[in-house]
Amino acid sequence: MLEQLRRDVTGKGVRLRVAECGHGEPVILLHGLFFDCTTWNRVGHGLCDSFRVIAPDLPGFGESEKPPKHRFKYSIPTFAEAIADLYGALELGRASLVGHGLGGAVALTLAASHPELVSRLVLVDSLYHRPPMDFRQRIAMVPFLGGLVFKQLVGRSAFRTLIRDSLVPSRARIQQQRIDAYYEAFNTPAARGSALEAVRGTADTHLLTASTRRIQAPTLVVWGRHDNVYPAGYGHRLARDIRGAGFELMDAGHAPQEEQPEELASIVGRFLRNERNAA
Repeated sequence: MLEQLRRDVTGKGVRLRVAECGHGEPVILLHGLFFDCTTWNRVGHGLCDSFRVIAPDLPGFGESEKPPKHRFKYSIPTFAEAIADLYGALELGRASLVGHGLGGAVALTLAASHPELVSRLVLVDSLYHRPPMDFRQRIAMVPFLGGLVFKQLVGRSAFRTLIRDSLVPSRARIQQQRIDAYYEAFNTPAARGSALEAVRGTADTHLLTASTRRIQAPTLVVWGRHDNVYPAGYGHRLARDIRGAGFELMDAGHAPQEEQPEELASIVGRFLRNERNAA
């Protein structure tokens, strides 16, 4: 489990809480929107025997600092620079990156802007081409109304519905206590404000498209066949847009690390070990 070591480092001027386990070549796991580093616990457990697994809470999420938007611009490039600073704080040199959802977009951006830092790249149901916004997303973009709804009207029941209906398909089993733990992490004024700014600040994905042409690291794209957030066709397109990228389709929804963590750990571990041995 990712509980062996927890510490704070600074990235882009923000305090980041980081969980670590294992020894060996470093692998950084980046979570998506409405999750935190604990989403990787079971995947990390499957990787710790071979790798030094590092899972930060992104700025604004989990136990990391939740700065106001005048201190931290909640955009994909800014998140990526925070993770670049984490490399320096932990003296990593190069590391593999695994990113889910928003974390995938951050990993993709970091691999394009700092290729010297990224040895291998795994993108799991990654934000890339954002689908047309649904009603909830459009509401979040409205300056005053969006803040009112997001910060005050999203209760425990609505959050559970979001996780179960959108992020994890109904046929997959995710324990309610895990959903409630994510809700508790979300349910503070600072955390709600950070999540709202992340939704708004990452709405424009045009720069991600250009980033794919600059990817040099060996890349694997992993996608859930039943993803209701970013349908599998988006994953196929992402794999085509990155030169030489592999593609794995899992029988899962948007969050394979929650639904099928052992299988995802096996897929990721096999890719990282093969690439390491081939180097």
